[in-house]
Amino acid sequence: MALEGDQEETPISENPNGDDEIGEGSHADGVGGFEDEDEEEEEEEEEEEEEEEEEAGSGKSREARLAEESSKLESMFRRLASEKVKLRVHDVLIRGNTKTKDSLIEAELTAVKNATTMQELLKASGIANHRFHSFEIFDSVGITLDSGPPELPGTVNVIVDVVETKNPLTGDLGIFTKPEARTWSLEGSLKFKNLFGYGDLWDGSLVYGGDKSSEVSAGVSLPRFKGMVTPMVARVSLLSQDWLKFSSYKEQTLGLNLGLISTKRHDLTYNVAWRTLTDPSQMSSRAVRRQLGHGLLSSLKYTFRIDNRNSTLRPTQGYAFISTSQIGGLVPDYRSLRFLRQEIDLRCAIPLGFYRTALNLGVSGGVIFPWGNGALGTPSSLPERFFLGGNASPVCTLGGPTTLLGFKSRGLGPSEPRRVMREKYHGENPESSGMDVVGGDLAVTAFADLSFDLPLKLFRDAGIHGHVFACAGNLTKLSENEFRKLSFQNFLDSFRSSAGFGIILPTKLFRMEVNYCYILKQFEHDRGRTGVQFCFSAT
Repeated sequence: MALEGDQEETPISENPNGDDEIGEGSHADGVGGFEDEDEEEEEEEEEEEEEEEEEAGSGKSREARLAEESSKLESMFRRLASEKVKLRVHDVLIRGNTKTKDSLIEAELTAVKNATTMQELLKASGIANHRFHSFEIFDSVGITLDSGPPELPGTVNVIVDVVETKNPLTGDLGIFTKPEARTWSLEGSLKFKNLFGYGDLWDGSLVYGGDKSSEVSAGVSLPRFKGMVTPMVARVSLLSQDWLKFSSYKEQTLGLNLGLISTKRHDLTYNVAWRTLTDPSQMSSRAVRRQLGHGLLSSLKYTFRIDNRNSTLRPTQGYAFISTSQIGGLVPDYRSLRFLRQEIDLRCAIPLGFYRTALNLGVSGGVIFPWGNGALGTPSSLPERFFLGGNASPVCTLGGPTTLLGFKSRGLGPSEPRRVMREKYHGENPESSGMDVVGGDLAVTAFADLSFDLPLKLFRDAGIHGHVFACAGNLTKLSENEFRKLSFQNFLDSFRSSAGFGIILPTKLFRMEVNYCYILKQFEHDRGRTGVQFCFSAT
């Protein structure tokens, strides 16, 4: 009805004086023109009335259709919520991939193809969509569910539309500062995406630090390799670190890292590296000098993690647990470093119910011990030992005993005096040569952090909040038969501790803390300091 009304209205609007036949009749006869005009006006009025009635009828029909569709949607949602809707996936169509292999996309749609209910299909489609975005090779991904052929009721077609990234080559360059360590780093990286169409990511990076550390690395990541469910990652790196200031040695490592398994809770990696320790100052302590030279690192590392906290930056409820086990010495070579290393970290966030106040508790521990013939009298590998200190936030740092607020990097633990070159010091006090921090084989840390909203609404809206905290930790030596001298009471009495308060400013890139730290307990050669300190933790 509405379409016919429009067709009748068109010639009237184009020729308001009447159609061609009427116009010719009026000019030819010259008589009765006024009567013809009156009849035309009456016909136009009737047509307008009919059009208004038809438009009203069509409007009602549109409203009825909308109401009917809305009712169908509500009925469908009620059915999805109350019962399982049986169906079968008839076909999966992939569109938009000009370079990416169909096999890569199809491998992620196995659960979609095997879905037997609408609920399973919606869940599998959401997981597949998330996986596609994690590949970093698509600008956008859309998954559409369409009805199957009419002759096959209860079937659906799944249509996957992908838009491949327009610029496969990306790069980053930045300068990052570390005020707590009074240093900086220049970091640059290049990444080429989907070079061969298998979702492969090729990248290279360069890092140079103001503390004379540097790293050059290149790697490749494949989301699917030979039908494996988990991605395969391979990376070659050349790392150089300068520990002369703390432990009188430099470390240079050329290594290959293979990521074998990587899931939400499980990681398995294999690492083989050629490591060289040197002492350009020739003043290192006896414990450091014994480990200078070349070493072969061949290790397998397994990590298990659970993180049910509601936030990693400001957790107010939930818990987290991580366990890392590592075995070194898998290559039968006399220079191979043989050791067993275990780390655990447990966190818990307890909401208190006012001003978003939450109590975060954490305890972590780690142990390393050599294995093989004569292991009891052999020192553990120096770079694999535990070192405590630094100003990273213990709330955000999950992975093992490392952080103790108020103490500088490698700021506590076993230490030995450096060698004294008397011809250099000309009779000065030999103690002026300093101490080498040599790390420990057993480390334990614990913290308590009470976070709360500040009273000003401006701070609350920006996420700025306050906290008070207390930290404690200790590490000691076990190798070379030192474990025989260890007693629980002595280990407990030698714990270092600190407490303080501060303001936390979260950003999109990092979490910054401005804290006042008070050292409660430290020993002679520890490097703890009472005062204002800045902490930066990456998000």
